[in-house]
Amino acid sequence: MDDLNAMLAPGMLVRHPTQPDWGVGQVQSNIAGKVTVNFREEGKIVIDSFRIGLMLVFDD
Repeated sequence: MDDLNAMLAPGMLVRHPTQPDWGVGQVQSNIAGKVTVNFREEGKIVIDSFRIGLMLVFDD
């Protein structure tokens, strides 16, 4: 599977598609298919971008 989050850059806002209760998260880094996101309600999580496609947030 392709890297679903290749265009994500630090500072961008995202949501996890299956964890809406985590709230909006801010991308901290995106290195070699591992995206580190700091979610408001869950804290810092590392996402395997080959398995989970994060949803970009344009307004919050």
